Amino acid sequence: MAPKAPKFEIKTPKGTRDWSGPDMVLREKIFNTITDVFKRHGGITIDTPVFELKEILAGKYGEDSKLIYDLADQGGELCSLRYDLTVPFARYLAMNKDVTQIKRYHIAKVYRRDQPAVKKGRMREFYQCDFDIAGVYDPMIPDAEIIRIINEVFESLGWKGKYTIKLNSRKILDGLFQVCGVPDNLIRPISSAVDKLDKMPWADVRKEMVDDKGLAPEAADKIGQYVLLKGKRDLLEQLKKDEALAANPSMQQGFADLDLLFDYLENFGADHTVSFDLSLARGLDYYTGVIYEVVTEGSAPAVPATEEEKQKVAKKKGGKSGDADEDRSDDPTVGIGSVAAGGRYDNLVGMFSGKTQVPCVGISFGIDRIFSIMKANQKQKERKNEVDVFVMAFGGGKDFTGLLKERSQICARLWDAGIKAEFLYKVKPKLQNQFKAADAGGVPFALILGEDELAQGKAKIKEMGLPEDHPLKEGELISLDNLIEEVQLRIKRKQEIDAIAAQAEGLKVVDGIKGE
Repeated sequence: MAPKAPKFEIKTPKGTRDWSGPDMVLREKIFNTITDVFKRHGGITIDTPVFELKEILAGKYGEDSKLIYDLADQGGELCSLRYDLTVPFARYLAMNKDVTQIKRYHIAKVYRRDQPAVKKGRMREFYQCDFDIAGVYDPMIPDAEIIRIINEVFESLGWKGKYTIKLNSRKILDGLFQVCGVPDNLIRPISSAVDKLDKMPWADVRKEMVDDKGLAPEAADKIGQYVLLKGKRDLLEQLKKDEALAANPSMQQGFADLDLLFDYLENFGADHTVSFDLSLARGLDYYTGVIYEVVTEGSAPAVPATEEEKQKVAKKKGGKSGDADEDRSDDPTVGIGSVAAGGRYDNLVGMFSGKTQVPCVGISFGIDRIFSIMKANQKQKERKNEVDVFVMAFGGGKDFTGLLKERSQICARLWDAGIKAEFLYKVKPKLQNQFKAADAGGVPFALILGEDELAQGKAKIKEMGLPEDHPLKEGELISLDNLIEEVQLRIKRKQEIDAIAAQAEGLKVVDGIKGE
């Protein structure tokens, strides 16, 4: 007899999930789209260990440091799972002093002991896709290209006109806090509080500043006059006219940076998606200049995170408000959050290498959050693989051979041409079962072989899922002499139509500029 199985719950750890089938197809599409953009801009890839020495990660993330997963000491070193890909990249640069300029991209998993909302792409294990430009260059040129890259990625994913890049500068934010009377030791904690304005109303943020952080109420009120402002270059000009702000040295540097940045964004044709937003603070400690986040529908929570609503959701789920292990996928006070974020970090490499500084600017795309939005808005039939053509045999009766030889030969021709194709592993398959297999996989085209058509050197190609009244519902005959060209033409045409349809369905702009 087989030994009795141990009694335990078979599940993935909280904040993680298995990936398979249609979800993997969509995720791979996102990966490939982003990688193509990175390579277009001269990016080269690197890889780093999934865990780092604990001291490498310590002190780099501000209040978020509590979310780092520490590992038990099993090898003579204290290590932690990486929290992001930025700090490991800075460590890599500090170790490789001959690398003084690089456009690097890195696609890998990171780990955060955050409160999960798996259905909304807020995970404890998740992929990030980073692109960073390291090295000494003239100001703001790399920063502008990073924003151009953001635009190219989301427009390639079909999000044109349906996302906003929120932009700010740590220099402007620090100068603003100084003018408003924030002590130097509270600037980073107050930044973290301001960064919650996309999740909480100003009254709650002000309460955190005063009651939790110890900021003087009058300083908080002064901050409140500014941090809700957003616009484009017009807001920059407005701030320049404020005498108190214009006299602050940090503000002056921030103004000069953004003036240049807006010029370069216009040159790149990348300024149309940008919103200069003074509420954007980015909680991580290592940012030194321009910062940005990308938001769209679903980024913000459906309802404000009031204490009453938190208790209501917790009671409904049978837990306690603030339970760090509770999955909050159904919590309306939790949004997807930003789908990409980044900024300039000029001093991080120097924290490892002493005097040697390598200025850097970069962007990180949150794959799981992008996936959750695209999955929710997916109108087409889900595909379990990337097969484009299912080769079928038409016929029946006792004389029907199944055309296995012909199906195999046609598939071989398609594979040789780089076309993804399949056929049913049956010698004499029923046509109904072949269509069922193609439909189950979400395959867009059927190539149907019949003995009469083959004798004429032809086959029928049929697009799956067409409405009953469509003129090509039953398919059309093509010459097998031109098989590859005919198939490639239809695949390309369908991809173009699907891209237009996805763009039309799309997502709404959140906190955007158009139509305000």
